[in-house]
Amino acid sequence: MNISQAAKLSGLSSKTIRFYEQQGVIGAAVRAENGYRVYSEQQLQQLRFIKRARDLGFSLGQSRELLELLHNPQRRSAEVKARVLDHVDQINQQLEQLTQMRDQLLTLSHQCRGDDSADCPILDALSCDRADKEIN
Repeated sequence: MNISQAAKLSGLSSKTIRFYEQQGVIGAAVRAENGYRVYSEQQLQQLRFIKRARDLGFSLGQSRELLELLHNPQRRSAEVKARVLDHVDQINQQLEQLTQMRDQLLTLSHQCRGDDSADCPILDALSCDRADKEIN
């Protein structure tokens, strides 16, 4: 299949597929006589795998490592599980940071009258050298 077909079936853009190929995430496509890339069913499965991993927030490097584990008959499921739980820990940290950001923004929004006045406690807090202390 050509790159546009692989893109459609994998849910990735042609540009992304070329990038993954350049980065060695998937093997280089065979070239047809006309110079067009031709992708195998195995490469399509790899692209779908990478897309699902990326959709779950894994970095490209992490996705590549998971793909390597998929193809490694010596893999241990404990290693895969540990990687997933590490990723869950990272997500939990991000959620905590986002919750703190949301709470700070809500606090700032409650301090602002939101009228036609030029006075804005939100901008004052953001422009202060000690913005973190004033926001909290």
